[in-house]
Amino acid sequence: MVATSDVVVEDATSGFCGAVVHCGPDAVTLEDRHGRERVFPLRPGGFRLDGRLVTLVCPPPGRAAAPRRTASGSTAVPGARARVARASRIYVEGVHDAALVERVWGDDLRIEGVVVEPLHGVDDLVGLVRAFGPGPGRRLGVLVDHLVPGSKESRLVAAIAHPYVLVTGHPYVDVWQAVRPAALGITAWPDIPRGQPWKDGVCRALGVADPTQMWRAVLAAVSSYADLEIPLLGAVERLIDFVTAE
Repeated sequence: MVATSDVVVEDATSGFCGAVVHCGPDAVTLEDRHGRERVFPLRPGGFRLDGRLVTLVCPPPGRAAAPRRTASGSTAVPGARARVARASRIYVEGVHDAALVERVWGDDLRIEGVVVEPLHGVDDLVGLVRAFGPGPGRRLGVLVDHLVPGSKESRLVAAIAHPYVLVTGHPYVDVWQAVRPAALGITAWPDIPRGQPWKDGVCRALGVADPTQMWRAVLAAVSSYADLEIPLLGAVERLIDFVTAE
């Protein structure tokens, strides 16, 4: 197989997975989705692609190209087929959370074989974890909104203690707030008094007719990780690393 920049392979010995960024006479450099690079010798059957052993060879002069990037900043793999889904999963609170994760990390998740499922709330987080049945080769990551000290969510998360479960979160009342205001052309998200439905209050403050219309604008404003706040970025990256760990 020709080692061009649209090829993503796994080193058969170490399990390191990445896109080709450079190929020399005797070695190839791979870059994973975090930007980490490692050099591997070119040897017969030294790499895996879609589960089968392959041999990489350097492209003819002029064929190599700089790798493109996905919305999450990872190396893009044009035409790559999705990996068969892992038993591990990532749970998020609702469909808006799932849509934002897909918007930014969708390409990465398909290559890694990770499925993201909306929960429609985490009030029975302990029961959800128990029903999932985490264990070796079956990890569970959970993304929780409004995970701050003293919140209801923090008390629910405190009840989870399992080596194959990781719960992360962000401090925002709703995942909408994890979108940078500048991406929407506003200076800041409106401050909605406690006790009022947050999304309804935001719509009134911004002069938007209804939450559905507002959500379309929020999602459309996100084109890459640069449009999201750092706490959400860190929380999702940690979950992806956890559920893809061998």
